[in-house]
Amino acid sequence: MTLGLIPSIGPTELVLILALALIIFGPGKLPDVGKSFGKTIKEFKKATSDPFASDHTKDDK
Repeated sequence: MTLGLIPSIGPTELVLILALALIIFGPGKLPDVGKSFGKTIKEFKKATSDPFASDHTKDDK
């Protein structure tokens, strides 16, 4: 599903985004940024799939 305002991202755009991230964060911090982003997405999916769960931070370690 594509929204009218957000075009699809092709391989050229993806390479450009990754190159900019590498320039901004540097090669040392890039794995940490990716790990944090992955945790954020995981928590968001968990929160949206089960909004009435009592504890969403069990896997915080």
